[in-house]
Amino acid sequence: MKQTSDKATARLHRETKTLTAMFSVYCKGHHQAKEAQLCTQCKAIRDYTIKRLHNCPLIERKPTCANCLIHCYNKDMQNKVRIIMRYSGPRILLRHPLLTLYHFLDSRIKPQAMKKQKTPPKQHLKERTDGNIL
Repeated sequence: MKQTSDKATARLHRETKTLTAMFSVYCKGHHQAKEAQLCTQCKAIRDYTIKRLHNCPLIERKPTCANCLIHCYNKDMQNKVRIIMRYSGPRILLRHPLLTLYHFLDSRIKPQAMKKQKTPPKQHLKERTDGNIL
């Protein structure tokens, strides 16, 4: 089980690098930011996506967010991230070919259905042996 956790941690690290690279490409193209820096708006959106990524319940066998059955982002952020990804996707290929390849391979992971948690059956009123109701 330790290997799976290490694998998930490595993937989280790689996806964080991919997100940071994509936001850098977008911010440089739209806000004339320097390569290593993001404007405050892009940094806030990037931080939001990374926070959501690290809190993903499907981390062991996680598809890319676009293919996920659970949508963690609120609608406004989801639209902003989609715009950034559409712009950055084709442009990141030449700058970060390995990250792009890994992202492509990750996008081929099929989303898994969430397992329903077993909830205990509702307890009905039980009578005590002395006739009182619990």
